Amino acid sequence: MADEIKYEYKTVQTVRGTDGLVISRMQKDGWELVEQAPGTLRSTLNFRRQKKPQPWLLIGTAAAVLVILAVVIGAASALSDGSETKEESDKSTAVASGRPSATPTSTATESAAAAEVITPQNSPEFAALLRADSCDDANLDFATRYEGRTIAFNGSIVAMAPHGDYDTRYDFLLGPGDEGPNTTVGPAFKYEDANILDLSLTGEKIPATVGTGDKFRFVAKVGEFNVTQCLFFLDPVSTETR
Repeated sequence: MADEIKYEYKTVQTVRGTDGLVISRMQKDGWELVEQAPGTLRSTLNFRRQKKPQPWLLIGTAAAVLVILAVVIGAASALSDGSETKEESDKSTAVASGRPSATPTSTATESAAAAEVITPQNSPEFAALLRADSCDDANLDFATRYEGRTIAFNGSIVAMAPHGDYDTRYDFLLGPGDEGPNTTVGPAFKYEDANILDLSLTGEKIPATVGTGDKFRFVAKVGEFNVTQCLFFLDPVSTETR
C-alpha cells in the first residue's frame, strides 16, 4: 500500500547499568525501543524508526553539488601543484645560498610530549574525563584527540565475561577508582577479547587470575569510543597490582 509505514531497525548492545542512557540518546535521534533483552554483562536493545523518503529532487541536487565539488577540487589541485613547485624552488634556492628553509621541522620536545604517558596528574583533561559520565561527549573528544596514545590510571574491574565461546578469553569492563561493580562515575573502559596474559600483570604479588572488584593500575593504549554503546575501548599494555 502507498500509505504503509516503513521502518528501519537497529540493534544495540549496552554495558550493564548504561541502558537508560543509551535509550535516551537513541530516542533523541528518533528511535523507538521495541525490545530489551538483559544479559549478565551486556543488554541487547532493539530499536526502530520511520524511514524518511528521499525526493528525486534532493537526489538531483546532490548530484549537481558533487559535479560542482569535482570542478572546485580540480581547480584547487592545479593551484596546489603550482604552489608546491614554487615551494620546491624556494627550498633549492635556500640550500644553494646556505640559508635555512622556512619549512618547520618537528622538535625533540614535541616527540617527547607525544611519547609521554597521560595520567590524571599531568593531564587535567584526563582527570576530568575520569569524573565524567560514561556517555558524556568528553569521552568522544578524548578518544579522537588521543587515539593511540598511552594512558595510566588507578581503577578496578567492574565486570568480566567470557568472550564468545572461549573460556580463556574475556571482555573486561574497567572503571576508575576502587568501587569495582559499584562504580558509578567515569568512562566505561573496555578490554575486548583479551586473556590473562594480555593484561601483562606486574607488581609484588602477581595473581594467577583476576576477577570482578580487583584493583590495579592500568596502563593502556587509547582506542575508539562507541557513542551508541557508551563504551571506551582500550588495548592493555600493563596491569600492576595495588
